Parts: sequence; C-alpha cells; structure tokens
Amino acid sequence: MGEMFPEARCELNHSSPFELLVAVMLSAQATDESVNRLTKTLFRKYQVPQDYLQVPLSELEQDIRTIGLFRNKAKNIQSMCRILVDEWDGRVPESHEALVALPGVGRKTANVVVSNAFGVPAFAVDTHVERVSKRLGLAKPEDSVLEVERKLNRIVLREEWTLSHHRFIFFGRYHCKAQSPRCGSCPLLDLCPEGKRRMKAPVRMKAGPNRKNEG
Repeated sequence: MGEMFPEARCELNHSSPFELLVAVMLSAQATDESVNRLTKTLFRKYQVPQDYLQVPLSELEQDIRTIGLFRNKAKNIQSMCRILVDEWDGRVPESHEALVALPGVGRKTANVVVSNAFGVPAFAVDTHVERVSKRLGLAKPEDSVLEVERKLNRIVLREEWTLSHHRFIFFGRYHCKAQSPRCGSCPLLDLCPEGKRRMKAPVRMKAGPNRKNEG
C-alpha cells in the first residue's frame, strides 16, 4: 500500500488541531472533498471555539447545511466548543480520553485528532479501513470497529499506526473500492481471500427473453 500511495496523508484541510477536530466532526457520513469545500469558507468565519458560540444555532446550521446531518453536527460543534472554552481554555485536549468525552466525538474522531494533530500513534478505523481489513482477512466479517482496530494494532508496528491508517484509507478509497474493487490489477491479490473469491467467481450472463423458433 505504501508503494501504491506514498503520498497517503490526512485529506481534510486544516491549519490547527481545532480546525481538524471540527473537520472530522463534519466528515461523518460525508466525503472529505465536500467537507473541504465547506471549511474553505467556514474556517474564515469561525477561527476559534468562541466564534462558534457567538452565533445562534440556526446560523451555524445554515453555514453547514450542505453537509449531511448538519443540524445534529451544528449542535455538537457548539456543545464541544462550550466545553473547550469552559474546561480547556479554548484548546483541544491532547488525550484520547478527554477527546472522546466531548459531544459528537467518538473513538475514530479522537484517533484522527491525536495522531494527526499531536503525533500520537493511532489507527483510526473508518469505513475504508474496516472494509480493506476484512477483505484482506486481517479481521473477521463480523468484527466490530473496535475489534478491527485492536487486531490492526497487533499486526502493525505502533510507530506505523498513523501512516498505515492513511495508506489503508487511500487503498480503500482509490483502489479497493466498495462497489468496484480493482482486484484484477491488485498487487495484494495473492494475499486477499476476498479478491481471490471475486476473481474465481463465474461471470453470470444476462438472460435474454425466451423466443420461440419462427420459421
């Protein structure tokens, strides 16, 4: 994966831990591309947690309405900013435990923030990482996201968790896609149970309408 995607990195545009936190919160069930289009203007208007608290919730909702689940996300962002101002002097906490205690911040979001903003090794499991891990047989199909993370942490060296997270995402986003994985040109095919199964599967011919012989 590293050879295929040597440029693998966090694709959410940000210039601070706070901007990264907001961007990751916005990215739930949304593409990084759509989030980056939004934050290009959003981060000019809202630069610190206090800025999000100085506007009505309805205004923030309008500012992010192009993103799915915008009402719930606006509420969580304001609640998160209130805690940062009241308990953390407006700063994003560096510990995983403190981050997951914030509204709208789950384990994946916390892993992304600590690894990319603070350099703490973490293997965040999103939909791409989960799909690739299960297709490669690194995790079982029925494994939860937490179980996938724990198995990857055992397989991959700790100092490579963050980089491997990005490699898995790029591999899943641009090669091992959900609907049309490129198994035929995949350098990992020999290691991939799912890829082998797909390549051996017989091609189903589309049945045409039955016609009686005319003559």
